[in-house]
Amino acid sequence: MLPAKGNSVSPTGYTLKRRIARSVRERVPLFLLALLAVWLALPARADELSDARKLLLTGKYPQAIQAAEKGAKEEESSEDWRILLVQAHMAVGQYAQAHTALTNALSRYPHSSSIRLRFVGRDVKLFNGLPDEAKELLDEINRLAGSRTWAYRDPANVTALGRAALLLGADPKMVLDRLFEPVKKAAPDLRDIYLATGQLALDKGDFQLAAKIFQEALKRFKEDADMQFGLARSLMSGSRPQALRALERAMEFNEQHIPARLLLVDHLVDAEEYEEAEKLLKEVVAVNVNQPEAWAYRAVMAHLRNDPAKEKQFRADALRHYTNNPAVDQLIGRKLSQKYRFNEGAAYQRLALKFDRNHLPAKLQLAQDLLRLGEEEEGWKLVADVSEADGYDVNAFNLVTLKDTTDKFVALTNAHFILRMDAQEAKVYGPRVLALLQRAHDTLTKKYGLTLEKRTIVEIFPEQKDFGVRTFGMPDNPGFLGVCFGCLITANSPASARGNASNWEATLWHEFCHVITLTLTRNKMPRWLSEGISVYEERQASPAWGQVMNPRYREMILGDELTPVGDLSSAFLTAKSDLHLQFAYYESSLVVQFLVEKFGVEKLRKILADLATGKPINQAIVAHTAPLEKVEKDFAAYAKDLAEKLAPGLDFEKPKAMAALPGAKGEGRPSDGTVVIPPAPPLAPDGKPLVDPLKLHPKNFYVLTQTAKKLIAEKKFSEAKAPLQKLLENYPTHTGADNALWLLASVHRELKETSQERLVLTKLAALDADAVDAYLRLMELAAATKDWPVVAENARRYLAVNPLVPQPHRWLARASEELKQPAEAIAAYQTVLLLDPADPAEVHFRLAQLFHPTNLKSAKQHVLMALEEAPRFREAHELLLKLAPEAKP
Repeated sequence: MLPAKGNSVSPTGYTLKRRIARSVRERVPLFLLALLAVWLALPARADELSDARKLLLTGKYPQAIQAAEKGAKEEESSEDWRILLVQAHMAVGQYAQAHTALTNALSRYPHSSSIRLRFVGRDVKLFNGLPDEAKELLDEINRLAGSRTWAYRDPANVTALGRAALLLGADPKMVLDRLFEPVKKAAPDLRDIYLATGQLALDKGDFQLAAKIFQEALKRFKEDADMQFGLARSLMSGSRPQALRALERAMEFNEQHIPARLLLVDHLVDAEEYEEAEKLLKEVVAVNVNQPEAWAYRAVMAHLRNDPAKEKQFRADALRHYTNNPAVDQLIGRKLSQKYRFNEGAAYQRLALKFDRNHLPAKLQLAQDLLRLGEEEEGWKLVADVSEADGYDVNAFNLVTLKDTTDKFVALTNAHFILRMDAQEAKVYGPRVLALLQRAHDTLTKKYGLTLEKRTIVEIFPEQKDFGVRTFGMPDNPGFLGVCFGCLITANSPASARGNASNWEATLWHEFCHVITLTLTRNKMPRWLSEGISVYEERQASPAWGQVMNPRYREMILGDELTPVGDLSSAFLTAKSDLHLQFAYYESSLVVQFLVEKFGVEKLRKILADLATGKPINQAIVAHTAPLEKVEKDFAAYAKDLAEKLAPGLDFEKPKAMAALPGAKGEGRPSDGTVVIPPAPPLAPDGKPLVDPLKLHPKNFYVLTQTAKKLIAEKKFSEAKAPLQKLLENYPTHTGADNALWLLASVHRELKETSQERLVLTKLAALDADAVDAYLRLMELAAATKDWPVVAENARRYLAVNPLVPQPHRWLARASEELKQPAEAIAAYQTVLLLDPADPAEVHFRLAQLFHPTNLKSAKQHVLMALEEAPRFREAHELLLKLAPEAKP
């Protein structure tokens, strides 16, 4: 419709350009008029191209194909339309059509020299079974870039050149510094440069850098599904809840976004939510029935269902078009290894390497699989190969660096274990580790009726970063004490605790229990059951080990935060906080406890045997217990009953003033029932509270604890006894920070009530596996009364937490002397010398005395070393004189 005469409401620019054309029509040659016509059409064409790209980026693929076909026909000189057409066909798996579009484009001038078309065309060739032609396209890019450099200086072409250079094996840092970074500075609004640099960081395993790049990109491209997907990939290994939120946003911007859906499938497979994963895969193949990763995930789930025929078929489907695609087998193998199927995972990596012997992701994954299977010679060789081929791969670099450390470890062995440790630590407590492991072996193999055919490798790392690299491939994985891979256990040394003491004996018992259950099931068990049995067996080994009910867990159970048994594995992956993760461990152990108490340990063993055959966990439970609905219902009742029985004489309802505080609700609260102190109540003119909280809540757990702490802070120690004793009468097993046992012991100490202090600390030491302060104080009190068995007992308790300090060894040595146990005393004193004691002369002197009756040579050596440290040491001189005539032949 034409506007009325004199009307000025025509579209912006239309009238101006029409007038320009009219004014110059008779004053310029015809060829300039033709150029002017092209210029007049450019804004409209640019808008159409932008709209068509938006169709592709928002998942409207048929419309994108239609628009690209129209644009390519109307603008034969534009490579952008043809690239868009190829990309749209590839997005929906129309590989033949994409190949036709590519071939047509490259056969016509000016596209015959397009490097961007060639870069996009590489994947087209691969997915049409033409790997040689795919390689030729890259070689052509290389030749064109060398002969026609002047033609490819714009940001889009430089970006494509950089990506092609990486595929051709160029140095990544050179590409980043010389190509990508200059483009980013010159064209900060170029979308492809963020995708290219972000992908490079992901490929090298630098997830922090990748996250930074995609977060920066999202400031410019706020509703870009690809950027949200890149951010999700960056966060998946370190912050899964944030990654899942990024995936949600990606699918908001593009409901058909296949990579986002596949990454969510990956998460669901990890969480053992296979039905939900299959639903998503159906959505993926509805968009692209030829998507190889979708079929690869189906192969993974078929393997986990013990359906080899389907597994084989799905793998074939994944390879139907790109027949030698190493990424298919690499993905299948990686997911199986994440399920602890390392043998099967390694086999798939070898298949991937048959397709491409230089496929570094498969080579590195195979290396890690072999290292976890104990096949270390080949594993470390593969790590070195990857690092040499790609010096920028973060995982490979970390592993190569780690090997320099582990090569210095020493090995202690017995019939069932190979223990590798730092040489100094091995001297200090290596024999204790072997003894503990042997005790775990004897106890658990007998209980579960298993004979282990190969020795278990145990590696203990004094640096948390080294433990992280050996275990996860990355140094930043705090919070894990140990991990078991089947025949390999990795653990943090007490040296890495850095103020967060934990009982290494309980940790190794827990991890060795994994060796038992993973072996029994051939690594075919869900995470929740594996962790649940290990925590349960901790409690069976010692009342001070494992997790127990506490006020916070009580609140979570009664507040309907229990996860259904059938979904428990997902609780480990989607935990909202560290507290919720710890609760997942505890709830899993309660399920095991419930099954054993209700159906017997033999039923548990039969469930494990069924898992070894490939039977799904829910079916195995049903086969040996009851219908899953009944199991879940009965377990929920069982857990709630335990929660309600926790200190029934106390009120655990938080007073309103307390409930309003940060940490009183949600994930900020301490996990062990630690009390959050509420604001002080209003005061009367005389300074006393207008309302006494204790009178309002005389049985309230939190008020009683707060009142006691307040009185202790005011040094009203005698008055603090009453609330603490009331707590202990009703809740005598509470441990952790601010527990009544520790507070009451401190009150007794202030009041010089030594016998009462010792009695209270004795109770605490029997319940808390990490209470080193209580152990140390008990050693002091028991030594004062010459109760040497108690000194020795608490020295051993202390050593189970931290054997790398001299005090517990010294107390154990002293107690062993008095108990006439010279061998243990000698070993303890020798360990003290390894820990740089403040008084080495005294230690050498005591060793000389202990060696005197049986080993005169060692006795003389130690007395001389005592005198070397303290030349005026009178007792040492006297002992030397005594030894001199005895040492003569």
